[in-house]
Amino acid sequence: MAPRRVAQAEAVAEIKALAASRADLTTFIGIDGPGGAGKSALAMRIRAAVPGAHVVAVDDFAGPRVPEWDWLRFIRQVRDPLLAGRAAHYQRWDWDRDEGAEWHDVPPGAVVVIEGVSSTRDEAGVPWRLTLWVDTARETRLARALQRDGEAMMATWVTEWIPSEEAYISAQRPQQRADLVVSGAEPS
Repeated sequence: MAPRRVAQAEAVAEIKALAASRADLTTFIGIDGPGGAGKSALAMRIRAAVPGAHVVAVDDFAGPRVPEWDWLRFIRQVRDPLLAGRAAHYQRWDWDRDEGAEWHDVPPGAVVVIEGVSSTRDEAGVPWRLTLWVDTARETRLARALQRDGEAMMATWVTEWIPSEEAYISAQRPQQRADLVVSGAEPS
């Protein structure tokens, strides 16, 4: 079945209704898309609208010698405990200091929004209740990257991150498997 293209407000309302109907169950929502698309902003919008929702950014699962994100650590620290009805306990990666930072807890039974590039990848094995693809023009994404990360990081974007994203998108086609497609160009 093809994904439905909806406005961000409609996606947020759908997730809010879903959360209300599954109050005691851990509900995994995946937000995928290329870098700079607006995934984090949408995740924060959902967290603000859905009582008790938690956002887990795959960027928190970076690390030394990890080419994309450490989905095996994500499985151990987040997915498996929540699926077993236990709280998740994970350590955020500090990109500036290039080391582990503070620890975060996510209770079972919550709406858990997993957001980031390749967050809905097959290898993570998450039983998604709903997945979203954030569709944003490349020019907009690169402008956001420049504003957020600065000129010094643009070479990394162009030579490492974008090719890695494109390989993932080509191999797994997350935009075609998503339940909903939203525009990342909408104001948050």
